[in-house]
This record gives sequence, structure tokens and C-alpha cells, in this order.
Amino acid sequence: MPTEPQPAPPGAGPSFGRALGLLFLGGLALRAAFLLLEPSTFPVGDERTYLTWGTQYLPSPRVAFSPFRMHLIFHPPLYPYFIAGLRSLPGGLAVVQWVQVALSALLVPAVGRVGARVFGERTGLVAAAITALFPELVWFAPHFWSETVMLFLLWWGFERLLQADAEGRAAPAVLAGVLFGLTALTRETVLYFGPLAALWLAWRSPRPAARLRGAVFLAAVVLTVAPWTVRNWIQFHTFIPVSTSAGLNLWQGNAGLTREEIYEEYGSVDGRIDQYRYATRKGIEAILARQPWWIFEKFVAEMPRFWGDSQTLIHLRRRAYGERAPAFTWAVSAVVVVPYVAVLGLFALGLARTPLDRGRALIAGFLGYYVLLHVVAYGFPRYRLPILPAVFLFAAAGWVAWRDRALLPSRRRRILAIVLAGSLALSLIPGYAENVAHPAFHSARD
Repeated sequence: MPTEPQPAPPGAGPSFGRALGLLFLGGLALRAAFLLLEPSTFPVGDERTYLTWGTQYLPSPRVAFSPFRMHLIFHPPLYPYFIAGLRSLPGGLAVVQWVQVALSALLVPAVGRVGARVFGERTGLVAAAITALFPELVWFAPHFWSETVMLFLLWWGFERLLQADAEGRAAPAVLAGVLFGLTALTRETVLYFGPLAALWLAWRSPRPAARLRGAVFLAAVVLTVAPWTVRNWIQFHTFIPVSTSAGLNLWQGNAGLTREEIYEEYGSVDGRIDQYRYATRKGIEAILARQPWWIFEKFVAEMPRFWGDSQTLIHLRRRAYGERAPAFTWAVSAVVVVPYVAVLGLFALGLARTPLDRGRALIAGFLGYYVLLHVVAYGFPRYRLPILPAVFLFAAAGWVAWRDRALLPSRRRRILAIVLAGSLALSLIPGYAENVAHPAFHSARD
């Protein structure tokens, strides 16, 4: 049986850098082509919110980009400022889209370097290729959601974190902390992984230097987020690290009420901070009322929503491309769904097949942390994007193992692979069945 490939520093092989550069250019070309050729569409959901903040409120004469002249607290600030700042340049929103295309393509070398560091160069290149070609990431690049910016910041943060751990230097740890802090200012959910990542970095050895790197990383995270936290204290007289959306998400994911009922009750509370406190309290009350089976019920309820749908399919169901023939809907769905299902199959194989060492445990730990977070709150297909590179890394490991005919060395691992694949299949079926039943997939005669 072939031995497990040993991870190597990125660029250790003479062809690795060239191959990664070509994959980056391929991913960039694919995203640029999609930006130019995508059918006419209009913003939906949170896109409208981000565009309103970025194009109307922040640049308005009354606010003039000042964080103290606006009441932004429900959403994190970085992406509205990202839109507003780039839109002020000649070219307007097109500049925002082209920058996002570049950032989305730059995710490719980040994933490749993480993969090479943790799994080996072959796996890193396969993961980078998946990242470059994955249809959902290509589709997101020109759309006005925060995930494209978040993915760029987060996974270059992981790349620097692994670099700091491997080389024993403080400078990469500082940069990793800044990137994690900026990620938290884009989507707050990453903030609470920061202490876990710092512990991971400090755990390498009993030497004080390792603890120092962990402390430096965490300090960089805190100092990056702190200016906005201070702004929230000055503006709202309350300790809010980044935003207040977590309270509503917790309540919405655990109460036995419809979305409309929750929003109506939430809106009846005066004041943004009082709304946040009220929603948090109601969410905790709902969790306590559902014990002792709450966590099991939540896994069953949230995993199909998390894994078994796609923001692209939601876009189609909302008729954001206008009225289209069912053939168009089916064709787009096939392009998005088939590669995704194939990657998940390889992910189940790779996760069951690959031994977890220090670096792989970090990636798997983040994946588990993020899934659990959305089990506790609620699952939505857009929310899985931050962990897709982790899925790609284990899927690439599964592909390499399959190519080497080194699949599952023990009965226990074969059972684990079957359980993982079966669980993912059970998560996919309800969401895709709901999509197929939607009118967008049928002609008027059906």
C-alpha cells in the first residue's frame, strides 16, 4: 500500500509554484468570463441590504463614511465599507465586481498553499484546482454578498497561521491575526474561533516562544476588531464586539415560529440594542424549552438547509434572472449541483481516509466548529461557503487516495466513510427534492 504523502512547505517542489500560478490564472479567467457573460440579473436578499449601505447611506453627505454618523450595528461593517470605498472610484459598482473577481481567484493559491502545507503538494494542487473551477464560487464572485471577501481574508489567514506555526516566527502570526480580525469584521462568526486558533498555535511545544506566538496572534485579532467595538460602545453604550445579528439568528433558528412572526415581534421592540437583547433571551428560552432532545432535533432540521441547497438555486427560484424556460433552470442547476455532489463524495472518502495530524486537525476543527455554530443557530446554503475550502482539501485527499488505490485501510474507516456519505446524502435529498418541485423547474403546461 502506498505510504501517506508527507506534507511539504509550499513551493518545495520546482513545479508547484508554476502549477499554482496557472490554476490562479485559470480561475481568474473563468470568473472574469462569468462576470462578462452572466445573464442580466438583479440583487436579492442581503445583496439589497449591502448595496443600500454601500451606495446610499455611507457615501451620503449626512454620513460621509463616518462610523459615528450612522446606525450600522446589525451587520458587520467591512463589506458595506468595501462597496462604498470602491464604488467611489471611476467605474462605480463594476469596480467592486472586478475586485471581487480578483479576490475570488486569489483564494486559489491560498487553498493550494494550505493544502501543500498540511496534506502535501499533490493534494494542495488538486484542492486549488477544485477551488478554481468550482461553479458556486465562480457564481458568487460578481454578486454583492460578503462571502467572496470573507473567503479571501479567512483562508489567507489560515495560510499565514500555518506559516507561523511551521517557521516559528511572530510576523506571520501577526498578519494571520489581522486577517482573522478583518474576517470577523466581515462575518462575526469567525471571531469566536480566534481563541481556539491561538490555543492551537501555542500548543506546539512547552517552549515560551510557542505561547508567545499564540498570544501575538490573538492580540492582533483583538486589536483589529477593537476600533469597531469601541465605536459600538460610544454609539450604543453597550459592549457589542461586532454586530447584533447573532441574537436574531439564534431566536430564528430555535423558536417554533415562522420567519414572518419572528420579524414582526422583533420589530415591535424599540431600539436596536433592546431588540438584540430580546432576541437573544428568546433564543435561549427556546433552546431550554426543547431539552433534552434539542441538539438532535437541530441536526436533523438544519443540516438539509445547510448542505442541501444552493444560493444559485435560490436565485433561480426567486426569478432573479427574469422569467426563464425550465430548460435554463435545469441546465444551471446541473452545472452547480453535479460537481458539488461529486466533491462531497470525495470529501467523505478523504475525511474517513486521512489521519488527523496537527495541521489537519486545525482544518477539521474549523469545519466542525462552523457546522456546529449553524446547528445551534440555523443553517442556510450561503453560510457553508467559509468551510468549502476545508471540504475541498479533504476531497482532494480523497481523490489522491483513490488515484493511488490507497482507499480505506481498515474496516473502521470503511464504516466511517459510509456513515459520512450516508449522512450527507440524507442532508441533500430534502433540499433538492424541494427544488425539483418548485415552479421554476416546470413549464406552465406541467
